[in-house]
Amino acid sequence: MTRAFIFPGQGSQAVGMGKALSEASPAARQVFEEVDAALGQNLSRLMFEGPSEELTLTANAQPALMATSLAVLRTLEAERGLDLKRDAAFVAGHSLGEYSALAAAGTFSIADAARLLRIRGEAMQRAVAPGVGAMAALLGPDLATARDIAEEAAQGMVCDVANDNGAGQVVLSGHREAVERAMALAQGRGVRRAVLLNVSAPFHCALMAPAAEAMRGALAEVAMKAPVVPVYANVTAGPLTEPDAIREALVAQVTGTVRWAESVAAMAEAGVDRFHELGAGKVLTGLVKRIAPSAAASAIGTPDDLAAYA
Repeated sequence: MTRAFIFPGQGSQAVGMGKALSEASPAARQVFEEVDAALGQNLSRLMFEGPSEELTLTANAQPALMATSLAVLRTLEAERGLDLKRDAAFVAGHSLGEYSALAAAGTFSIADAARLLRIRGEAMQRAVAPGVGAMAALLGPDLATARDIAEEAAQGMVCDVANDNGAGQVVLSGHREAVERAMALAQGRGVRRAVLLNVSAPFHCALMAPAAEAMRGALAEVAMKAPVVPVYANVTAGPLTEPDAIREALVAQVTGTVRWAESVAAMAEAGVDRFHELGAGKVLTGLVKRIAPSAAASAIGTPDDLAAYA
């Protein structure tokens, strides 16, 4: 059995995430306390009790999701004997989940991951004025068709492929007007449905360039080590092990496409036959089942999930 551990991105947050784990596991509780201290904020209380509107803010959701994922990992290590270096072939994360994957693999500390994600969330929010940008999910097309639609819709504006989630789910991001044009063009091009997403900014597109520069500065100041297992990068859909290459990939990721479908397919091709999603929700587990149907996939986020880990 060859395993990969994967880490969810924004959208998987929900009030109450991590609460049962914190109550049941000292190792999990320590992670939440470490993140609270790093941010100078009682983020764990916001996660456990809400309100939802505050938790959903990008600057809160990103470190909160990382904290939940790392709390699950630390509990698996403490209670189930997990050794990532021994037990995993690869790790990967979707968008902000890449920071969770890197913290899991020891590239940087949990505290540094929390601070980087706070900077990332705030920089992404500042990059584009409210109402200027938008994101839309296209359901049904292949990646090439989605790229053609985005290119035709741009008309001098930004309209980029933000996420290739696999199984005919591609997300576009850019200027609201261009994204809405793309949604109209999608009709009759093999797109079953085009859905405007309820997001606070147009992530993973060229409009995020100011946020990418903010992350370049922040990442330059953080000590980084080689991960104990290779980390599949969103922008390359391939494994990285060198800190300098990881830094560059994290900067590029802010404006680049999250190549999730290619990443999962490549891990499966490299022999991974079991994927474990650590943290809040089950979004990535569902995507893996569609991208690599021959592999097993499970989500681990609660004490019951941890008890069932095998």
